[in-house]
Amino acid sequence: MNLRFIVSNQTNPYLNIAVENHLVAQPEGDTVTMYVWKNRRTVVIGQNQNPFSECDVEALEADGGYLMRRRTGGGAVYHDDGNINFSFVAPPSLYDQTRQFSVIQRAVADYGIKAEVSGRNDVLAEGRKFSGNAFSRGVHNNLHHGTILIKGNMEDLLRYLKPKPAKLQKHGVSSVQSRVVNLSELNAAITSESIVPHLRDAFSAVYDGLPLTTLDFATLTQTDGVQQLFREFASDEWRYGRWRQFTAQRSGQFDWGDIEMQLTVDEARGVITDVQMASDALDLAALSEARRLLTGASTAVSPTPTSDNPILRDILALVY
Repeated sequence: MNLRFIVSNQTNPYLNIAVENHLVAQPEGDTVTMYVWKNRRTVVIGQNQNPFSECDVEALEADGGYLMRRRTGGGAVYHDDGNINFSFVAPPSLYDQTRQFSVIQRAVADYGIKAEVSGRNDVLAEGRKFSGNAFSRGVHNNLHHGTILIKGNMEDLLRYLKPKPAKLQKHGVSSVQSRVVNLSELNAAITSESIVPHLRDAFSAVYDGLPLTTLDFATLTQTDGVQQLFREFASDEWRYGRWRQFTAQRSGQFDWGDIEMQLTVDEARGVITDVQMASDALDLAALSEARRLLTGASTAVSPTPTSDNPILRDILALVY
């Protein structure tokens, strides 16, 4: 097994995520890569989320911020210079979420902070979330990435993010702020700069003390693959899609996550011609299958699901 460690020297979110996706697409055999970066004033939404429901886009862009859509599921998060982001990229044979989470836990333990993994994708300290994580599978590698809140601007987070009231009620709280914590509140010595060597050392330690190979970030950004991905992630088509145009709307909250749908309907023919789905569900395949079933379907008769997947069942029940 080989270990690679990469640290970005840029804060442009589209460039940083382009490098991440480039790493995921490259077959590296027996290599596990940890990639660390920071984004400037960025709201990151999941692949299947409605940007206008999750974020005050107008306020964000007026302040010179970025809206970025990732290729993984999960909910919206806020990045700024006070926080740090990480990715683990590994072939399926070496991909190990328990080990990967342990790297984060070990790094913050150096500051006397005890962290625990909770639910689908959160890491908590003293019962409050400081890291949200998301996951995906690629052709050659699997991806696990997340954010570590260290000294983020909570006022900006509250200003830009638009949490759904149902989600707040579910968690028994009245604001986003009561659910998250900056690690600097628990130990003032931790910063987005100081934690990097701790992440590097924890990465090696968790993987049995193997030595690390450091890759140059600037060199990676010059590849054609990264530049092409950069243009894709920065495009309005990828970030906003067709969320501004719809004729019908449905939403619901289930054990597997929230769902919001905007449907374009040809009323003359009684056919659904386009489906936009926003969800924090992690089962992207089920969401894609639901979208496929609904697109082109009659508005009068529900299509037959291909399996008894609860996500398919619940989405079709919302529409019909």
